[in-house]
Amino acid sequence: MILRRIVVLSCAGLLLACAANPPYQPAAPELPVSWKLDAPWREGQPQDRLPKGAWWQAFDDAALAALEQQAIAGSPTLALAQARLLQARAVLAASSASALPQIGLSARGASQKISANRPLTNYNAPNFSTVQEDLSLALTVGYELDLAGRVQQTIAGASASAQQAAADLENTRLVLSADLAANYFNLREIDAELDVVERSIALQRRSLELVTARYDLGAASGIELAQQQTLLESTLVQLELLRRQRGQFEHALAALSGAAAPNFNLPVDRREHLPPAVPLGLPSDLLQRRPDIAAAERAMAAANAQIGVANAAFYPSILLGSALGLESRDLTTLFDAPSLLWSIGLSAAQTLYDGGRIRANVDFASAGYAAATANYRRVVLLAMQEVEDGITGLVTLERAALQARTAMAAARKTFEMTQARYEGGASPYLDVVMAQQALLTSERQTVQLHGQQLVTSVFLIKALGGDWQRAQATASKQAGAD
Repeated sequence: MILRRIVVLSCAGLLLACAANPPYQPAAPELPVSWKLDAPWREGQPQDRLPKGAWWQAFDDAALAALEQQAIAGSPTLALAQARLLQARAVLAASSASALPQIGLSARGASQKISANRPLTNYNAPNFSTVQEDLSLALTVGYELDLAGRVQQTIAGASASAQQAAADLENTRLVLSADLAANYFNLREIDAELDVVERSIALQRRSLELVTARYDLGAASGIELAQQQTLLESTLVQLELLRRQRGQFEHALAALSGAAAPNFNLPVDRREHLPPAVPLGLPSDLLQRRPDIAAAERAMAAANAQIGVANAAFYPSILLGSALGLESRDLTTLFDAPSLLWSIGLSAAQTLYDGGRIRANVDFASAGYAAATANYRRVVLLAMQEVEDGITGLVTLERAALQARTAMAAARKTFEMTQARYEGGASPYLDVVMAQQALLTSERQTVQLHGQQLVTSVFLIKALGGDWQRAQATASKQAGAD
């Protein structure tokens, strides 16, 4: 009868607990229908079942691909995220075990003497001092009746945390690969810029030789010679500054790839690298593409589960315990039928007054959920900002690069005309110096804009959560070949 009453009360507590802990509903941020696209951009057709991995292969650069693989294999940052994922999965396994019965085996062997001077339990029966042996072997089973949902909510929270750790690992891999690619293309832009400056130095030295020869013949003034020498020295200073910047990018690549900077060296490569065409999707696709958004949503689910755990403290905690064993004072009779012992029962505990501690824990968990929701909205808004910045940035840079190439051609033509006019005595040498400076500036600007296009393409791919449409294109090509 007592057990029956306990079960009835527990079922009533279960109904109240279910009403007090509503199911998790992820927040749905307001997403625009489409991006602000400008030609030649178009909306893509993403499929999240396709892999999102080696997006850097779209740049068709073997050196970059080798560095990316080295970073994935040797980066301590990635190893740290992997270790955190393993910890989260271990916590999930431990939490899941709480939903199963706990089975134990105990054994005891003791020899004890009872005092003859111990307190009497009956004044008509004196105490005697005895020595007894006590041997016992028992199998115990304990199980928590999760009527208030505490165990299930704990498991749900641990599962969401493990999924969050997995998304964090993917986000760490994406950020690492994007940072490495950005530093790589910055270094390649410096290589191209060094080539421009070195060619300008060779041109300026030839001009200095020409002015020196004319000065020796009395056809040029000392001012003209000093102007050319000043221009050459100034360009040499720019060359040293560029070499310093290249060294910094090289050191950054070493750290990102898990190598020691003193032992890392990346040869100069002055080939022209072309940015790939990045497919775009609808803003809602970010919820499937970006691992940081997935991590923020899983953090929100884990925070919601903590509310359920805190709410469960308002309801009784009911434990089912049982034991089956053997006990005897002699080893020879331990396994006889009279040595058998067993027990089964329920224990329930209910807090009547705690000074508001449980309510405070619920309020704390609710505030944590509100914070996780706000962070989720922040991450989504930031993701949309990054994509829009990438789209508009690439469109603007493409237009600027076209104008820069036109300006560079005009500057080269101006220099050639000015040089010819000076040699014919129709222009002062200051015009030649200014034309050389303008040509060097326009050539460096063209190279810098091209480097910015590559880096912006990297950050746009990162903002989109990686490029999985290359895998789709590869699959289509293979299907066509078959």
